[in-house]
Amino acid sequence: METITLTTDRLVLRPHTPEDTAEVHAACQDPEIQHWIPVPVPYRREDAEEFVTETVPRGWRDGTEFNFAVRLGAGGPLVAALGVIPRGPHAHEVGYWAVAGHRGRGYMTEAVRAAARWAFTEAGCVRLIWRAGIGNTASRAVAEKAGFVVEGVQRAGMEHRDTLRDCWVGALLPSDLGLPSRLPYRPAAGDRLQTADAAPLSVAAPRLRG
Repeated sequence: METITLTTDRLVLRPHTPEDTAEVHAACQDPEIQHWIPVPVPYRREDAEEFVTETVPRGWRDGTEFNFAVRLGAGGPLVAALGVIPRGPHAHEVGYWAVAGHRGRGYMTEAVRAAARWAFTEAGCVRLIWRAGIGNTASRAVAEKAGFVVEGVQRAGMEHRDTLRDCWVGALLPSDLGLPSRLPYRPAAGDRLQTADAAPLSVAAPRLRG
């Protein structure tokens, strides 16, 4: 996919460049980021260089991962990082971290909303997934402010440092942002049978043969 730059009232989201190396390296020294995000520990400058010069360009080129540096204006400081990853033919997943000195100002929510609109209108996404380890209340607060509906808990839903952990999971749909969907959506209420004695079926129920 061609790289793209997104702008909001306060922010510029663009793919990382080598000029971001020092700020990414400094941000990832934060214990909170290291606790919740699967970055290398210790996080060396070489890790930041590899991320901005190899991982990010490769992801955009191959269409496997779309990472953005989030800056306060075109020439402002790095305030966050955000990635959108395809998950099958219809869904994408968003992940993010905020620089410690720039938290609590709404930047992350603003960036997530901008990325979500791009995913729905340009990247073919019809369901944007958010996941975070149980206890990551800051990430959950951002997701809910951005409009995600928290759908529940996935047991062993995330791998973090070779250990499976439970996580919250939520989703944002185009209609949540007033946008059209590439595919029609029929909520569960539209699939309910009107008969009280209908037999329950699972998704994997065997097909009847005629």
